[in-house]
Amino acid sequence: MFFFCQSNAQIISDSSKIRTPINLMSINFIQKNDPFKSEINYPILAGVGLSYSYIIYQINNYYENTWWKKDSNYIYNSKFNIVNDGTYARNIDKFGHALGTALISHFISAGFEAANIEEETCVWLGAIGGLGMQMYVEIKDGYSPIDRISGKPKWGFSPGDAVSDFLGASYFVARYYFPELNNYQLRFSYFPSKDMLDGKKPDNNFSDDYEGQKMWLSLRMKNLLPHNISEYWPSFLMLSLGYFVSGIGDYSSKKSIETYYYLAFDIDAETIPLYGKFWSFVKNTLNYIHFPMPGIQFSKNGISLALIIY
Repeated sequence: MFFFCQSNAQIISDSSKIRTPINLMSINFIQKNDPFKSEINYPILAGVGLSYSYIIYQINNYYENTWWKKDSNYIYNSKFNIVNDGTYARNIDKFGHALGTALISHFISAGFEAANIEEETCVWLGAIGGLGMQMYVEIKDGYSPIDRISGKPKWGFSPGDAVSDFLGASYFVARYYFPELNNYQLRFSYFPSKDMLDGKKPDNNFSDDYEGQKMWLSLRMKNLLPHNISEYWPSFLMLSLGYFVSGIGDYSSKKSIETYYYLAFDIDAETIPLYGKFWSFVKNTLNYIHFPMPGIQFSKNGISLALIIY
């Protein structure tokens, strides 16, 4: 893969580490216009472009053989359908869209940075690439077939999904311009659901296995607590707010849909004592994952403590 480093997810431990946008006007005029000056690594840059195109091709190929596969029960009229699925899965899929776009943006941005592209540009290219990849699938979904019996589209372009994708890309960019946002980290955890393991899920697509996914917002408490308290808080320890929904979809073995909330400890991978661009990329990638840690579960059945929540 082409991802070697990451740009904008910089820890904010004190004011001296706050990153500010680069002032393009401060670049020397000669530097900007020297035709012989080129620090861009073109082989890596080409790899970024080829990798992006290959991933789009694989996504398209996968869905053409699963979700978008021709079915005689539907009419394919090439019309664009908009379907509002605002209540689907109690919106855990919307969290997934936002986090997924931010994560894709992170990888793409890291690829451009490895090619020695200027950092601010990397952030924007990453966000545009992440949003573009997500919107490609969303727009293709819009050209869904029509059920021959009900006359309704099988699925469609979801405005809610598109907004979530946009918010995910915006969050990624905003972290560069407003470094304090790095104290709030989107994370996920996943373990295949029983239905997934039993082969009851259509297509066996883990991205649609919402009953195996939890979405998290991790808080860097060391920086958020008042100073007289934060000095006693371990820098490696974060607090995470979690969200989980079970009983989603017609294929679920559970009879009703239920919502769960969590408050759990988490690990700040930024504090791992490994340094350099490569390790910075690794640590920032790990910070998109919730680590198995003790916590509290809240549901309609009450409050329960758990030694490990993942």
